[in-house]
Amino acid sequence: MSNPVCELPGLGLRVPPDQVPDPALDLTADEDRGEAVLAGGCFWCTEAVFRRLAGVEEVQPGYAGGSADTADYKKVCSGRTGHAEVIRITYDPARISYGQLLKVFFAVAHDPTQKDRQGNDVGTQYRSAVFPLDERQRDVVQAYLQQLEQARAFASPLATTVEPLEAFFVAEAYHHDYAARNPGQPYIQFVSLPKVEKLVHAFPDRLK
Repeated sequence: MSNPVCELPGLGLRVPPDQVPDPALDLTADEDRGEAVLAGGCFWCTEAVFRRLAGVEEVQPGYAGGSADTADYKKVCSGRTGHAEVIRITYDPARISYGQLLKVFFAVAHDPTQKDRQGNDVGTQYRSAVFPLDERQRDVVQAYLQQLEQARAFASPLATTVEPLEAFFVAEAYHHDYAARNPGQPYIQFVSLPKVEKLVHAFPDRLK
């Protein structure tokens, strides 16, 4: 991470996080596969947020968008691999939907208006991206992006890309549950934990 004491981005919102609209198009529990892959900057931050949600069973940090031979942290940090830092979320569709995960993703987990960066973390590996796992997920994502733009929920245009998932590569073991295991680390204190606090205040009814 480029600067452990970088200022938390303002998330680009024009409205309070709890006023970000629900997706008008979502998946039913029967058609929801219970897995999502999202890229929203540093995977320490996004993992910390989504681990707190009721219905989320597992969150794995990893890499997507590049090849297997470049799927390691040092190479990904170069910004030249095509990979993004991502998380793979496994969840119970009877308790939380794909669309509701997207709402949290856009409202509190990162700033989707920043292109190829999150705050002082700069590079394509920190891009805002959604990797749909099937056509139904793709339809929900694309409809929600359009809905958010029309609702003017953000002060600037969304920079989020919708990308095919060729493969997901699990990150090195020391990245897993990093925020919980390193609460005193400056980056976690100044960047990750404030996002978790935003989640707690904006969506208390969605917490474990």
